[in-house]
This record gives sequence, structure tokens and C-alpha cells, in this order.
Amino acid sequence: MLQYPMKTLKLKKALKTTIFTHEEIANLLKDEVSNVNAKISYMVKQGILVRLKKGLYVFSELYHDGSVDMVAVANRLYTPSYVSFDYALSYYGLIPERVYEVTSATLHAKKVFETPLGRFSYRPVPMEVYALGVDWIADEVNGGKFIATAEKALCDKIRGDRGIGRLKQEKMKEYLMYDLRIEWEALLALDVVLIEEIVNKYKSYNLKTLSGVIKKLRHS
Repeated sequence: MLQYPMKTLKLKKALKTTIFTHEEIANLLKDEVSNVNAKISYMVKQGILVRLKKGLYVFSELYHDGSVDMVAVANRLYTPSYVSFDYALSYYGLIPERVYEVTSATLHAKKVFETPLGRFSYRPVPMEVYALGVDWIADEVNGGKFIATAEKALCDKIRGDRGIGRLKQEKMKEYLMYDLRIEWEALLALDVVLIEEIVNKYKSYNLKTLSGVIKKLRHS
């Protein structure tokens, strides 16, 4: 009896998540086609699959039920990592600009991926502060994703900005207002206790200043 290759929609339905590996596709295709690697390459060339990096794929826009979760993609591209810095600040509405580069923190070396979905960059943070202030957001489609809290994203951003030097409170306020263009209401809503926990781990002068600025603004 002639057996036909697994149809694209059937394959999509069989996959557990919207982001998947070569092995996951291969396991589903192995009983349907004689050359799994050739089939996957063909699907990429035909625009059915999008290769994010070697061995990691998503379906093309034609087969999306919704937009691809860029935070989940960033987590899968380079592990361990969590989305932070500018992208997370925009995600939470702390800065007004839309950020197109997905920025993440990692325990590994700096890394950049240029993909058909966009640019993903990674910057190292110390082990002792890595897990503090990071949320795990569960979802049925991708299993879940790691993203910094608003407090951690801001702390990562300030601590990682080496060009600003040591800022006292007035200069920190100027930096927040003019360089980052922070939304003040969102800033004042941040958890200072969490920021101070992060300060203690980072041992950063500028983050200590940040904490002082928020406290002072709340009482002014």
C-alpha cells in the first residue's frame, strides 16, 4: 500500500510547541519519508519551515495561528538565558520605544543571532545574580519562558551600561529621564525591596543610587 508523506498541517498539529528541534521533526517524519534530512531541507527551501539556527525551527508565517513568541524564541536560541535589558523594559512599558532587537542575559559569553525573525543578542551576567528577579511564565503553546521582572531588567540595563560612570542621584535622574526616557509612573511602581536585593548581589554603586532615587521621588 502506497504511503504518502505526513502533510504539513498534520506535522504542525503533532508538534508540541511552536519552536522545535530537528530531532522533534525527524521523529515525526521517520516513518513517513525515506530521507528525513532531505525532507526538512526541502521544507526550509519551500518556505514551510524557518531555520532559526542549526537544528532549531519554527513554521513560516503562512502556518502561524498567531505571532511567534519572541521571548520564547530567545530562550531557546541560547541557553541558559532570560530576556532582559531594553526589550524587557519595552515589554513592561518602562520605556516608550518599541525595541526590535530581543536582548537577553546569559551565563555564557556574549552572542548574537541574526535570524529571519530578527536579531537576538545576549550579554553575560554574574552567576550570583542570574536567577534573582526572573519570572517563569507558563503557557500551553511553548511550555513557558523566562523573562526578567521590570526591576531586574532595569538593573541589568543600568549595571551593563559601562559608559555612564558613577552617577549620583541628580545625574541618575537625568540618565533615567533623558537617556532611557523612563516612564515615571512605572518607575515609581517598582518594587524597591527587590531592587535592593539585586543591588546587594550586583554590588553596584549606580543601582544603589537608583534605589535612593526611587525612594526620594516617592516621598517628594
